[in-house]
Amino acid sequence: MTEPTEEAPVLAQETPDESRYDKLEKILEALLLASEQALSLEQLYRLLAADLGVGKKDIREALERLASSLSGRAAELQEVASGYRIQVRRDYAEWVSRLWQEKPPKLSRALLETLALVCYRQPITRGEIEEVRGVALSPNIIRTLLERGWIREVGQKEVPGRPSLFGTTPQFLDEFNLKSLDDLPSLPEIKDPAQLEAALLKLGAGADAAVGAAGAEGEVAAAPVGDAAPAEATLH
Repeated sequence: MTEPTEEAPVLAQETPDESRYDKLEKILEALLLASEQALSLEQLYRLLAADLGVGKKDIREALERLASSLSGRAAELQEVASGYRIQVRRDYAEWVSRLWQEKPPKLSRALLETLALVCYRQPITRGEIEEVRGVALSPNIIRTLLERGWIREVGQKEVPGRPSLFGTTPQFLDEFNLKSLDDLPSLPEIKDPAQLEAALLKLGAGADAAVGAAGAEGEVAAAPVGDAAPAEATLH
């Protein structure tokens, strides 16, 4: 069977049939609820085009209708860096967190400071992080951020010793509900502790959201939590 092209999808060529468009919307909702990861427009197109005869424009419009139909509900359609997902609204995070006996760990201030510097000054070296913070950086912090998939090594700085350069990852964008780094709150270049404090305030809400999503992982994988209640443990 020849795969229909985006330029001439069967659905778009036929007389509009509301039931078919409703079906597309419901199929998209089912796919997003069932998927453990966000699904991109390209992935959705590959899954649906051949059998439903839809183009990417049809899918975009159906996603818009789905977002509208979820308005006022406990769940919402969220677009992140890797695609679309259905997640629990942060207004209900405290209630959803009661599903898990163990609360997700709270991020330590040192870890948040390091993450903020990587976000706003990437690519950045460990030495440059220490220079702004004014204290030595624990290897555990870099290791934790790497294990969480929020940062990665992006290269080496061409200076003596060739230290590693760190930057954020697509997973960081997804878990912080960002489509791209351009969605980060604007901030002057961080050069001193006062500017770092401002960066922490801007990054704080997203960090809570990411910890909440991590806590939901495996339990409600298809509907991550948009925010989290305060946790008691500290993650260094």
